[in-house]
Amino acid sequence: MYVCDMHTHSIASGHGTSSTIADMAKAAAAKGIQVLGITDHGPATMAAGTASYFRSLAHAPRIRAGIRVCYGAEVNIVDFSGNIDLSDEVLDGLDYAIASIHHPNLKPGSITANTLAYTQAMKHSRVRIIGHPDDTRYPLDYELLADAAKEYGVVLEVNNSSLSPDGYRGDTRPNYRKMLSACRKRSLPVIMASDSHGPAHIGDFTYALRMLREMDYPEELILNGHPEKIREILGI
Repeated sequence: MYVCDMHTHSIASGHGTSSTIADMAKAAAAKGIQVLGITDHGPATMAAGTASYFRSLAHAPRIRAGIRVCYGAEVNIVDFSGNIDLSDEVLDGLDYAIASIHHPNLKPGSITANTLAYTQAMKHSRVRIIGHPDDTRYPLDYELLADAAKEYGVVLEVNNSSLSPDGYRGDTRPNYRKMLSACRKRSLPVIMASDSHGPAHIGDFTYALRMLREMDYPEELILNGHPEKIREILGI
């Protein structure tokens, strides 16, 4: 059973959801989730979390609705040097960060430049997951991406929202086939993400799991079923 969803968004991310962290935890508990990650968007995203909001999470309760809640941020990679939009001082108060590229904050570059943006971001000590490295507008060298993930102990994400029929990043399946092939050759763990904005899709890995099954990805390398491994990787 897949009991961990480490990439979700509350009202602090905007995007139309009005759900609080408490709402998210209650919904997750009802769905059998044991570990829930709240990773609201960093401040470079329009109407998203401020530095003050992320600082406040250091004092938020870790147990809600009987489940473990981890507090992170989905930070924006803002340039091809891998710089991100929250300071070290803020990130040190969080459990982890997911580093992602979002189109409004970084326009697409070459395969070399796009890949470098991710691999440089991996060097940050709080970045533990790379979010949706699948966007068809940002071609990547997945062999180099997987090499860097192994070197820095960072986990690559299989994003359910990207793979859904109404996903807005294009047909990401070919990119995931390349990424998962590269990861499997290196025996790298991966993590499925609902990327749920609000409670509706928490724990929904329908399309991500379909892709992993298609690639015959080893069960022991799918972290969502292994809370202890997630805690080890995140250091929580």
